[in-house]
Amino acid sequence: MAQDRNNRAGRDGRSAGGRGRPQTRRQAGGQQDARDRRKGDGRRGDARRVPDAASRSEAQQRYDGPPLPEGVTGRELDRSVTAQLRSLPEKLGTRVARHLAAAGQLVETDPALAYQHALAARARAGRLAVVREAVGETAYAAGEYAEALAELRAAKRMNGAWDYVAIMADCERALGRPDRALSIVRSAPLETLAPALRAELTIVESGARRDRNELDAALRTLEQAPLQSRARAPWVARLRYAYADTLLAVGRREDALAWFHRTEAVDPERATDAVERVAELERGD
Repeated sequence: MAQDRNNRAGRDGRSAGGRGRPQTRRQAGGQQDARDRRKGDGRRGDARRVPDAASRSEAQQRYDGPPLPEGVTGRELDRSVTAQLRSLPEKLGTRVARHLAAAGQLVETDPALAYQHALAARARAGRLAVVREAVGETAYAAGEYAEALAELRAAKRMNGAWDYVAIMADCERALGRPDRALSIVRSAPLETLAPALRAELTIVESGARRDRNELDAALRTLEQAPLQSRARAPWVARLRYAYADTLLAVGRREDALAWFHRTEAVDPERATDAVERVAELERGD
């Protein structure tokens, strides 16, 4: 997202073909809240009373956003992000920056709260691509896949960037539309993308093939990727992990074990659970 632009497509193993994807919806009821607030209690001074949180409209709550964490100033953001925020009035820009910074800090530990911060930024600066990207990424992290897809499409229309194409494709998978996911993958200009993003697209494409029960095609997709890369980048571990998991899905248990070991060798930070998968296979689970 705005603070951490590292692509997260295939979150929690989805792109390796996993199931059980969370999908939530924001609660409706803003109009009813507004009607209830107008009713009051019949007293003359009722209109001047400050409404409590339960009676405020959903739109107003979204605009206000969650309380900003102490110490978050907005200066935590990347320079490319703050450059876009300079088009806003100073006070407004600072408020938006603080919500974006808070979202970036929370997206891994509390994605639902991060999403609310991003929505507060959008309520104030929805015409900025970097804000729509932040909403899209936090929505994705929070399991709001339809919203994430809509926001990332909007951002792409604004800036023409392909940074989030893998997340967009994975959203289509999460929504039960693997054909559309494959269409997005095919539309991406692969030759212009960074190796990490190409790897994420490969993982999503393989996952979409598995969604369609095309296990051999999923395996071939990964075999055409740079699985033997000597780079120590996280994307290498993710590619190898997806390949190992797909080998296991087609019944090649010994090969899967070997590739989980190879994943472990390039994953010192243990971003994947390759160590646990190795232990399971060696126990015969």
